[in-house]
Amino acid sequence: MAEIVLSHIKKVYPNETKKKGLFGKKKVKERKTNLQVTEEGVLAVQDFNLTVHDQEFVVFVGPSGCGKSTTLRMIAGLEEITSGDLTIDGVRMNDVAPKDRDIAMVFQSYALYPNMSVYENMAFTLKLKKVPKDEIDRKVRAAAETLGITQYLDRKPKALSGGQRQRVAIGRAIVRDPKVFLMDEPLSNLDAKLRNQMRAELIKLRHEINGTFIYVTHDQTEAMTLGDRIVIMKDGVVQQIGTPQEVFNHPANIFVAGFIGMPQMNFFDATLARFDNEFHAETAHFDIPLSPSVCRRLDETIDPASRVEVTVGVRPEQIQLCSADDLGALTGRIEVTELMGSTVHVHVSTPDASFVLVLPAGDLESEGGTLATGDEVHFKFEPEAVHIFDRETGVALS
Repeated sequence: MAEIVLSHIKKVYPNETKKKGLFGKKKVKERKTNLQVTEEGVLAVQDFNLTVHDQEFVVFVGPSGCGKSTTLRMIAGLEEITSGDLTIDGVRMNDVAPKDRDIAMVFQSYALYPNMSVYENMAFTLKLKKVPKDEIDRKVRAAAETLGITQYLDRKPKALSGGQRQRVAIGRAIVRDPKVFLMDEPLSNLDAKLRNQMRAELIKLRHEINGTFIYVTHDQTEAMTLGDRIVIMKDGVVQQIGTPQEVFNHPANIFVAGFIGMPQMNFFDATLARFDNEFHAETAHFDIPLSPSVCRRLDETIDPASRVEVTVGVRPEQIQLCSADDLGALTGRIEVTELMGSTVHVHVSTPDASFVLVLPAGDLESEGGTLATGDEVHFKFEPEAVHIFDRETGVALS
């Protein structure tokens, strides 16, 4: 397949657009954006660097407007690269036409021809390339078998469900046998159940065809389950690149910590203080001793004599109910409980912060019955659960 290298890729859009007003006069309309604006224009993607290895599945994830789809379109050749270099298998592609990049793209909108059958939609690009009919038939039927749509080959797209149409769009990409598959939020138009099914299908598919995939989504669940590596973006800037487990366990900054994980990580402000060989996170009502491993990491970055203002993060799954006498126990009052089946999301307020705890449903059973809104509870953080971030920069210190 292919190795893709993006080196210092940058995309700038003009920050003004001209429209004709009344009597042919030109109006100047500024682009509204949260992205950085320079004299050149709006910086949609800044200094993007990434190597996608052969047969790797890489996911670009981030909120709307972060530049992930723009980056994908630059790889496809649908957007011009302002500066930087894009190479595929060592060949520079900046000025190569999209049709000559040997890339297949699957769009959010399916983009099927309504007047053609499923078979004709999947065979169309091969016919344009004048591939022999018997080879076209073999490839189309093999892709249809892989995707489970053989029985729909004679139907028109309007007779298919959303999931079936998406399979056809993916099949149309597969038959081309491209070097790279680019997917731009292909599951976002599906309902939750169908999205889960298609996600599982994609996981099986990528192992069957051994392709190089770049996948764009705003859904962190898709990113965590599909990707060999995840590229997390915000405002056109890469925040972190790593495996799903790396970005979950070791977020590079507050944005990544809050974006990855559902429910999102709990945050509260504290002062980092050192006592002998230990660090503590202190608030007006908390004194939380940090684990030895966290202390060792902090010891490399924190001045021993200083008291540093930090933001502390802890994931909801890494908070446990405990007794009032336990070391590091915090006390709060239940505001809301949300039963999610086998687990329950418990919203607890304390004098210094609010927390969400994800607990097994049975953990809310007490001697007097089920704990409910207004009850006092005691809880503590798992030893390795605490993440420390610089309050000003948001960068992880631990």
